[in-house]
Amino acid sequence: MGYPAYPVYSESGNQWIGIMPSHWTLLRTDFTTASDKLQVGKEAMENSQVFHYSIPNVQKFGTAQVEEGNDIDSSKLRVIRKQILISKLNPRKATICIAEPHEDFLTVCSGEFVPIVPERNLCLRYCYYALLSDKVTKLLSSKVQSVTRSHQRVNPDDIRKLIWSWPPIVEQQKIADFLDWKTARIDSLIAKKKQLIEKLREKRMALITQAVTKGLDPDAPMRDSGIPWLGEVPEHWEVKRLKFILKSCKGAIKTGPFGSQLHSSEMIYNDVKVYNQKTVIKRDINGGDNYISKEKFKELKAFEIFKNDLLITTRGTIGRCMVVPNDAQQGILHPCLMRIQVDELLSFNRFVEILIQESDLVLKQLQLMSNATTIEVIYSDSLKEVLIPAPPEDEQRSIAKFLDTKINKVDGLILKNEQLIKKLTEYRTALITAATTGKIDVRNIRIPKTDKPETTENAS
Repeated sequence: MGYPAYPVYSESGNQWIGIMPSHWTLLRTDFTTASDKLQVGKEAMENSQVFHYSIPNVQKFGTAQVEEGNDIDSSKLRVIRKQILISKLNPRKATICIAEPHEDFLTVCSGEFVPIVPERNLCLRYCYYALLSDKVTKLLSSKVQSVTRSHQRVNPDDIRKLIWSWPPIVEQQKIADFLDWKTARIDSLIAKKKQLIEKLREKRMALITQAVTKGLDPDAPMRDSGIPWLGEVPEHWEVKRLKFILKSCKGAIKTGPFGSQLHSSEMIYNDVKVYNQKTVIKRDINGGDNYISKEKFKELKAFEIFKNDLLITTRGTIGRCMVVPNDAQQGILHPCLMRIQVDELLSFNRFVEILIQESDLVLKQLQLMSNATTIEVIYSDSLKEVLIPAPPEDEQRSIAKFLDTKINKVDGLILKNEQLIKKLTEYRTALITAATTGKIDVRNIRIPKTDKPETTENAS
């Protein structure tokens, strides 16, 4: 990291702590902190607004949000003074913040938080960074008591009675100042990368929408499609309902079997593959380990998939789509998938895949049909009625080829920036951990009064 170590270390006498700067002190957290436990009942929040430190609010915004008290359906803890909130729920996520009471609203926090109020010879900001360190996150994660990954909890006493090595108070403040400075610079870089990713995603969608609704020739004569949300299309294009580009055979659009027809206990064999949502979402035709017996396959043969079929996710993460490649092994649909079979004389399946997977034209129509802002399930009867732009088949191929090149380029830039965010986040965590465990000595680091954001190259 480029920062010096302390000149002298000594054994802490604690196996988890290991060595520490020789002038630091080993203490249990509750010896230098308090923990507020003031309950606030539901009725106390009714008909008023509250400043709510909920788990989702802290994870998304890093702080509380003003909410209607009538929307809060359980008791909370009251926040009456500045303190640290650390979640006992899923400690691997390191949900932690500095909280303080709002001057205008009753301030409360989730009962899943353990409040920590630093007192004797303890800097609140240093304590926050110590609890945010990777060392603490890993320790608390190793002590979870429940078995499901989505609801793992640690005993609050494992947080309150945490043993830590504490520098003198003046040094704590210097470390906290250093980390405030460095994390602010890193956070600024991360925010800029996220903004760039958002702009790239907008550009990606604009490219796709333009190509699939207007074509590649900017000089092509246009006509009104007669559909408000579609606007003008090239005059030689058609606009068709999806059902009119499918094969004229029974089962050209097919939803997976009912759950009662295929139980999880029947997907433990090794004969015929069951293609599920993960297959489509991850675009991995070979992924997954659900198989049925040959006898069960005979019973469910109507749900078999074939090369060039389009598989569409219909529940949960809906509207994801992929073409079944030539090398796909024999298999059937999972109940959460749908199969459509495009007539290759009328349409190019990759073009249709782009319309469903990459543009929002299909999902927008399904929302309009259902009179809802969100859709939980895609039904075949609704899907086959959606309207889609239908250029000549050769033009569909040209558009698909053009978009594949453009999409891959934009996706590459998005991935590069996502990887940079990951590295910056890892560096941030490593820096916090190194400073609060005494691996680096930042006491003499000069913090400039006016700071310029770091470039990505010198962030590490």
